[in-house]
Amino acid sequence: MKIVCLDIESLGSVDLSLFQKYGEVVYYDNTEPEETIDRIGTAEIIVINKVRINRKIMEACPNLRLICIAATGTNTIDLEAAAEKGIQVKNVTGYSTQSVTQITFAVLLSLMCKIEYFDRFVRSGNYSKGRSFTHHGRVFWELAGKQFGIIGLGAIGKRVAEVAAAFGANPVYYSTSGKNFDTTYPRLELEALLRTSDVVSIHAPLNKNTENLIDYKRICLMKPTAYLLNMGRGNIINEADLARALDEERIAGAGLDVHSNEPIKADNPLLFIKNRERLIQTPHIAWISREARTLLVEKVAENIRNFVSA
Repeated sequence: MKIVCLDIESLGSVDLSLFQKYGEVVYYDNTEPEETIDRIGTAEIIVINKVRINRKIMEACPNLRLICIAATGTNTIDLEAAAEKGIQVKNVTGYSTQSVTQITFAVLLSLMCKIEYFDRFVRSGNYSKGRSFTHHGRVFWELAGKQFGIIGLGAIGKRVAEVAAAFGANPVYYSTSGKNFDTTYPRLELEALLRTSDVVSIHAPLNKNTENLIDYKRICLMKPTAYLLNMGRGNIINEADLARALDEERIAGAGLDVHSNEPIKADNPLLFIKNRERLIQTPHIAWISREARTLLVEKVAENIRNFVSA
């Protein structure tokens, strides 16, 4: 059995030797679109993270029988073509729940509590020059007693809700599919959630229901003291609209781990907002704790094993 891993650089320094139990393995750090067909060649199994596999590639690689996605999202694969050709597509779920939840609150608390500002105040020498034991240059509020709105109550959304509740917040949620009727937390329609929540945290996949879901009009429904987080997919929020809303101080701030293009384009309006303290952006790292990546590889290996032993 020949296995080709097309973009292992995205997985970082994690042990991939598990795959070698199931066949001859070829590793590539990155693969450009024009290289994909040649690199797959006669392989029966491929492991990808962000490499796109379309109908043309499947037709050019007739031996291909299993596509293992080292991620949860399947939007990089032409699923219809794969089904027609009898090619199995296996993703991985549940591996990054703790990691994404942790980064969600790291970003939120940094924004809310103005940590960068206070750290800068101390390092500037202004604290040592002052007469007071504290500093009131910025005001922050507590999560306790506040409404915490979650868009997308899957495994990650539920864990975020649990942690929010541990802080004393009151979780509510909006189902992007319209099919989630979790009874643990109140379910609101989107506009109601946006109007009433002090934090809005996105943990939804990108699909026809969520693309451009949060635009300028909907951001303006939020409280001016509220925070918007996106740990789902970049295109769920209209980035130009968010930049405009932040410059107009429509909301208190935003935290993003995902962008419409990754890496972020140099002309993205979010790189040029006036008040930098209102925005924290991280380079799609919420999923990359060492534990999450180790579990991800183990689950990919399990998908390969199940296929080989079937």
